Amino acid sequence: MNREEKKVIINSLAEKLNEYPHYYITDTSELNAEQTAALRKVCFEKDVKLIVVKNTLFIKALEQVEKVQEELKPALKGETAIMFAHVAKNPAVLIKEFRKTNPKPVLKGACVEDCVYMGDEAVETLVNIKSREELIGDIIALLQSPAKNVISALQGSAGHKVAGLVKALEERAQ
Repeated sequence: MNREEKKVIINSLAEKLNEYPHYYITDTSELNAEQTAALRKVCFEKDVKLIVVKNTLFIKALEQVEKVQEELKPALKGETAIMFAHVAKNPAVLIKEFRKTNPKPVLKGACVEDCVYMGDEAVETLVNIKSREELIGDIIALLQSPAKNVISALQGSAGHKVAGLVKALEERAQ
C-alpha cells in the first residue's frame, strides 16, 4: 500500500470519527465468511458501521481529528474491526446478541460519550447505558410527577375545598 492509498484510508476513517460520536474497537478474527456476513448484516440493521482497519492507520486518523485516547492504544493490537455508531449502546447490544451463537466479536475497547471502556467485561456495562433521549425522558417523567400530584389533588375532593377557600377569600377582599 503506497502513501496515497494510506492517506485516503486515514481521511476516510477521520470522516467516520467526525460523523459518529461513539466507536468500539473489536476483534473479529476467527469468524468465517458466513459469520462475518451475518455480523455485517446485523450491523447494517442496527445502524452500526463495521470497518476492518490497520491499527496504525486508525491511530493516525484519531490523531488527525484530535480524538486520541491514550488509554485505548493498548487495545489497538492484533486484528481490529471498528464499530461506529450514533447510539452509544447499539454496538454493545449487537455484540451481546451476536455472541449467543458465535464466539466473537470480542470488545477490546470503546469510546462512548468521551469515556473509555476497556476489555470485554465492559460489554455488560455498555449495554445498560441509557441514550440521551432515554435520559431526557426520565428527567421529564420526574418533573411531571409532582405536577400531576398537584393537579389530581385539585381535581379531587381537596380541589373543592381549595376552590371554596379561594372563593371565600375573594368575597372577603371585596
